[in-house]
This record gives sequence, structure tokens and C-alpha cells, in this order.
Amino acid sequence: MAALGGGDRERQRNGIGMTSARTRTRMVDRLRAAGIKDELVLAAMNAVPRHLFVDEALAIRAYDDVPLPIGHGQTISQPWVVARMTELARNGRTLGDVLEIGTGCGYQTAILAHIARHVWSVERIGALVAKAKRILTSLKLVNVSLKHGDGSHELKEDLAVDAIVVTAGATLVPTALLPHLKPGGRMVLPLAQPGDEHGVQRLTVLDLTPAGIKEQTLDAVRFVPLLSGLA
Repeated sequence: MAALGGGDRERQRNGIGMTSARTRTRMVDRLRAAGIKDELVLAAMNAVPRHLFVDEALAIRAYDDVPLPIGHGQTISQPWVVARMTELARNGRTLGDVLEIGTGCGYQTAILAHIARHVWSVERIGALVAKAKRILTSLKLVNVSLKHGDGSHELKEDLAVDAIVVTAGATLVPTALLPHLKPGGRMVLPLAQPGDEHGVQRLTVLDLTPAGIKEQTLDAVRFVPLLSGLA
């Protein structure tokens, strides 16, 4: 297969028709109408070409507000969920370091990289780490560090971050991650709640305050489960 030339790579990033920059702008307009208010987050959603993160056969649906399969039993989250989690993580602040648990194909990683100084992302499935690395490198996002690791347990890293974004559904708060939060830091994750139907979680915000952890439960969402072990 011939390598892409510079112009070909640029056209692939920009897209045509249903994958064009104009289609991305319409997606952002829908996100704004659906309640996403953070203009920095909306600008990031507009800047990142989502069609590059899905299989070519699904590119025509890349800007629909739906999750899409990325292989290995995983999905790329719907744009509204990505924007909402990013907005919650930022919380109007300037973000320095951010830890993401569950890189997947790297789309949420790319959005975070547009608003944070550095993104540290951990993924348990090696093939997805490789895929995300290829795409993020093609987008010249140099403020991202990827790791093939188990984000459901202690990371054994000397890492202090302003926010943690967990992109898989948990049944319990992953308390091993909390020591990585700086004072005033925030974790955003989909967390199963008593009474929720099977497979449904709630976006949950945990703030590290001087008085301890403050928890808020927000929107209903549906994520693949947070699993342990490497694959």
C-alpha cells in the first residue's frame, strides 16, 4: 500500500462530505443546543476529526451522537458524553495534568489534549494502545503519554493530576486512583448506582476538598465495564 502524501494526509484529517469540517461544526452546534456550555470544550470538539478514530466503514456515522464499535468489545463514546465528561473535568479551570483511565481509540484523549497541559492515559488492551498512538501521532498531539496498563488498580506512578477521567463503567469508586489527585482535584467517572437498571451508570463527580471527598451524581450513561488485567 502506498504511503499517503502530505496533501492526502491533510484531506484525510479534514474529511469530505459527511466527515468534513462543516459536519463537525454542525455536531458542535448540536452539543451546544444539548447543554454543553464550555466554549473551550466545544472548540476542542470542533478541532478533533472524530472520523479518524473509527473504522473507515463507519466514518459516515462518525459525527452522529451515538457510540460506535472500535473492536475488542470496546466503543468510542458518543460526542455528547465526551464533551460532558470533559466539561465536568475542566469545571471552568485551567487544567495542567490529566489522567485518563481507558484510552480506547484515543478520541477522548485527543479532546483532553486540546484543553490540558499534558494527558496521561492508561489502556489495558495493547492493540488499542497501538491504534491510539498511531492516530494521536498523526494529529501531532505531543502532550500525551500512553501506557499499556491496568487502570483499575494502583498505577505505581509518581503522578499528581488536576483531574482524572475514567471512561469505563465502575461498580465501585476506584479508590486506588484517588491519591493521584492534587488538592482541589476532581475525578469524573460513570458509576453504577443502587436501583439503576443493568448496564446503566451515572456520571459521578468526586471533588477532593479540605473536608474530604465530595460526591455528585449526575446524568445517566451506559459504558462498557471497567475491567482489570491486561489484554
